[in-house]
Amino acid sequence: MTDGKNTLHQLLEQGQSPWIDNITRDMLQDGTLRRLVDVGIVGLTSNPTIFQKAIAKSTSYDEELQTLTRQNKSVQEIFDDLVLDDIGNAADVLRPVYDRMNGGDGFVSIEVPPNLSADTEATIQEVRRLFNYLARPNVFVKVPGTPEGIPAFQKAISEGININVTLLFSLESYRKVAEAYLAGLEQRASTGQPIDGIASVASFFVSRVDTAVDKKLDAMIGEAGNESRKSELQALKGKAAIANAKMAYEAFKEIFSGSRWEALAAKGARVQRCLWASTSTKNPDYRDVVYVEQLIGPDTVDTMPDATIDAFLDHGKVERTLDRDVDTARKELQALENVGISMDEVTHQLQVDGVKSFTDSFNEMLETINSKREQMLATA
Repeated sequence: MTDGKNTLHQLLEQGQSPWIDNITRDMLQDGTLRRLVDVGIVGLTSNPTIFQKAIAKSTSYDEELQTLTRQNKSVQEIFDDLVLDDIGNAADVLRPVYDRMNGGDGFVSIEVPPNLSADTEATIQEVRRLFNYLARPNVFVKVPGTPEGIPAFQKAISEGININVTLLFSLESYRKVAEAYLAGLEQRASTGQPIDGIASVASFFVSRVDTAVDKKLDAMIGEAGNESRKSELQALKGKAAIANAKMAYEAFKEIFSGSRWEALAAKGARVQRCLWASTSTKNPDYRDVVYVEQLIGPDTVDTMPDATIDAFLDHGKVERTLDRDVDTARKELQALENVGISMDEVTHQLQVDGVKSFTDSFNEMLETINSKREQMLATA
């Protein structure tokens, strides 16, 4: 620690907000989330996979599920009640943070069902429903950064709805999202409506990029005909994710500057912060907090699972790293292209796979609820 401050508080001093990437009813009921807020966590993200695991593994949902079953609620209605209750309660725990930081933090994210990711109009309708149902200023609705999701996001911003754009992997997608944010604010401002209370983050995924690129590099190393080629490929492992995120941050600094942004800022607009997602280390050969330590910088969020938070509190090092060695990051991405790895192809496939993974988890969660519901009906 520095001056008695833990590493999460030190991140806040660097302008980065540490969030937790997890939610369960147990952590809401036993005070875990409140304790995390006390040590420096200032926000929370959720996704279908997180809720699927929570509902499947915990019995803390069963009492409410039984009540809803007796009321003859459908599986979809039960899902709504269970999940939205958790999100609302988490938002209430974090509301003091939101108030203390004048709306700059204290947010909780709830995701639009991923099976809507290819339907712009259905996404817009669901965004409105979730935001209005929860009726709290510190709630984000998560929209995937797919070609169909981005126009839904822009429309939501123009309506004054807080949005977390998720499943971003490529620089091209990130730029489109940032552009949509500006356009949504401009559209709203042009009608004379306020834009000073709107918040948004762009969730740029990190470790999954290294997992995908390293897999390709390993295959190429296995086919390499000489040691020189093997060494060249080996040196590129574990470089793609951090370099990719650093380039996104460079784009962020460019987009949120200049006359266009200044005109919006003069009306009270907030920047759309980059949020680093998927920050747990998947490769045991890499430092367990590398994706936190190497992406520290102002106007950003880092959302971490429980184990990564614990590790970072225990042995994380805090210093501004996000805009350090940017030229090296640019060269590393170019080196990957030079050896035959297309980052455009990698990141496109990661987004496709991410949507499928979340959709599978969402469907599995509905199946879990239906299974418990049928058991309760059978024993009623």
